[in-house]
Amino acid sequence: MMISVVLFFCGAVNASSQQHLHNLMKLPPFERAVTLIKYYEQWHTRKDYPYIGYGHRIQSGENLSYPITEHQADSILRSDLRKNCALFRKYGADSLLLGCVSYNCGCVSLLGDKNKPQSRLQTKLDTGNRNILYDLLDFCHYKGKRHPYILRRRWMEYLLLFEK
Repeated sequence: MMISVVLFFCGAVNASSQQHLHNLMKLPPFERAVTLIKYYEQWHTRKDYPYIGYGHRIQSGENLSYPITEHQADSILRSDLRKNCALFRKYGADSLLLGCVSYNCGCVSLLGDKNKPQSRLQTKLDTGNRNILYDLLDFCHYKGKRHPYILRRRWMEYLLLFEK
């Protein structure tokens, strides 16, 4: 029922969409996250610098150049996602969801730093409150504006990665 509501909300209600979600749910959670990131990040080319592959931000000292292969991009994505999940390991099953969100938004947007407070999402999880849907959906802004594509991504992350 929840999947149908989200698909309606996203404007994508049809039998093939529901079948696609059903097939995704058969994958292990980490593979679901990788598939979801690949779908929403798409392929980054030279014009997207400093991003490469599936949204990896090139760091100083990294020896990456355009073009890269699909295999390299997949390997980098998996490595980045594992690192992000490790940062949130103390949240157990929620670490994958948080790692996936931080892949898109950055870890500082969730964890905070000296210039930015910790997110409400993190604060709730720290207190043991797992009622996080609306706080998760707040991570859908781009350049200060609510973005429907990112909102749809957050819904899908919640449906595919949040373990009740």
